Amino acid sequence: MKKTALLSRFLLLAAIAFPLSAHAANEKKVDDFAERTYAFEQLDTQLLHSSSLYRYDSGLAFQYPDAVRGIYVTGHSAGGAKFEKLLHLIESTELNAMVIDIKDDLGNITYKPTEDSPLFELGIGKPYIKDPRQMLETMEEKEVYPIARIVVFKDSVLAEQRPDLSFMDGNEVWANGRGESFVNPFLKEVWDHNVDIAIEAAKMGFKEIQFDYVRFPEGFEKRHEVLNYSMGEYKDSDLDPVQRRVEAVTDFVAYAREKLKPYDVDVSVDIFGYSATLPEAPGIGQNFSKISENVDVISSMIYPSHWTSYFGIAKPDLEPYRLVNEYAKVENAKLGELENKPTSRPWLQDFSAPWLGAGNYLRYGKKEVEAQIKALNENGIDEFLLWNAGNSYTEGVDYTP
Repeated sequence: MKKTALLSRFLLLAAIAFPLSAHAANEKKVDDFAERTYAFEQLDTQLLHSSSLYRYDSGLAFQYPDAVRGIYVTGHSAGGAKFEKLLHLIESTELNAMVIDIKDDLGNITYKPTEDSPLFELGIGKPYIKDPRQMLETMEEKEVYPIARIVVFKDSVLAEQRPDLSFMDGNEVWANGRGESFVNPFLKEVWDHNVDIAIEAAKMGFKEIQFDYVRFPEGFEKRHEVLNYSMGEYKDSDLDPVQRRVEAVTDFVAYAREKLKPYDVDVSVDIFGYSATLPEAPGIGQNFSKISENVDVISSMIYPSHWTSYFGIAKPDLEPYRLVNEYAKVENAKLGELENKPTSRPWLQDFSAPWLGAGNYLRYGKKEVEAQIKALNENGIDEFLLWNAGNSYTEGVDYTP
């Protein structure tokens, strides 16, 4: 922590606490000391989370780029031989950022927390990234902007450890067709589990926390009346089931952002692209506008392969420029309605989708990636992230066409 921040915090606390101490000396007995100490600690905690004088200093210095142009990096890649290859890609192109898995799609932390970490006892650390601090120091040296990806409510590990925090189908934790389980967005204990991981990532030196899977499971709206789960503090809500889900998801985002304020990081959320085209995604609880109002960056996943016939485009994967262009117009209009709009930084497709079947997909390469970036740029959106699950990115792309 910076010495100036500590001094400012101490002086502010002392100034506020002194009258209380003087009064106590004259009017209170010694056995009131514990009560006054508790009040002081409460004041300290309140200041920590609200005072602009206090900001945690990780000891690393990263400058926000002219515009973030990033790639997705798994824990395995970040901790393995591929990391050097990905660094070289960034150094040799206009790319400048990495989105690195810190809590992955299963619910594992991608490094081993140390014994003095509050996360150590969770037992969910994996040795994918051997030394995350050293990794970040290398990124600082190379001027690569670090973003920590935290998968929130899709969490098979926590669901198996704590079925009471998940959704039960009879005597079993409910899983989707891919065998993945979710934990319950209604429960504050689940929120805190993810916020604690985010805080450690911020302390480590990441400059942005990106929350993914900030939603209920797909298909939940068809099962919400037959599954067994807690409604937590939302049990007595007067809202209908759809709005109750929207409220829980939105509240989590606002809560996480508030908790992360002392750590001087931006907060971003990944969201389904189609959420911007609807008042809200009713099944999963995502309201594009409400989430956008509570983040610094909104990252819509607009991979052409993930749309069915939309925007009048029969086969979106065959027309990456047109799909992204049409989407960008809708998103700009939606964000334009907000008083404090976040930065738009969509996820773009750098992979092929043969599962769509012959005649329905393209082999994505330089042309297709550049087409998506061009469509964003022409709509005034300069930031983007590239997704490839295996972290194998197309070579020779002009990332600033």
